[in-house]
Amino acid sequence: MIIAGANLLEQNREAIDALNVFPVPDGDTGTNMSLTMASATREVNQKEYLNAGEAAAAVSKGALKGARGNSGVITSQLLRGFSRALTGVERITPAQFAAALKSGAETAYKAVMKPKEGTILTVARGGADRAVALLEENPDLDLDTMLKAVIRRSEEVLNQTPEMLPVLKEAGVVDSGGQGLLQVLKGAYDAFCG
Repeated sequence: MIIAGANLLEQNREAIDALNVFPVPDGDTGTNMSLTMASATREVNQKEYLNAGEAAAAVSKGALKGARGNSGVITSQLLRGFSRALTGVERITPAQFAAALKSGAETAYKAVMKPKEGTILTVARGGADRAVALLEENPDLDLDTMLKAVIRRSEEVLNQTPEMLPVLKEAGVVDSGGQGLLQVLKGAYDAFCG
């Protein structure tokens, strides 16, 4: 799932670069996130994992080693928190997935000195909050339904980012990091579905 997410991100890298206006319009968000995810996939591809927690730890390690730019560092922190919540987990259940998303969002928020709403952080938290809420409503929720709902909510939050961050509204774009995260989620879901 991580590899497919990284691949879809790479396929959309230039379009994501074109959205990049915050914090500075340097046009490299897609590139930096893609390089970070490529490092994560290299690390996880070094050996076969039979334990989800160990695979998640490798993804996190690779992302941290290869983090580039603000967006790459935030991506690595999302993966760090996600992986930390999966320590010792053999197979990921919907409850563990929701907890991992929440941990990822919380870790990323804490890593940023002055978090801004309307960014990848907001998109990550929106998806995580939806996963947790759905699980509270239905403890027997399956992972497929949860993943679809997380993607749908992440996309809704992404589409609201111009209302949260005036620079995005002025440029007529959504947050580039949030768009990158959405591509990773969509690619991961495609792999999940086979």
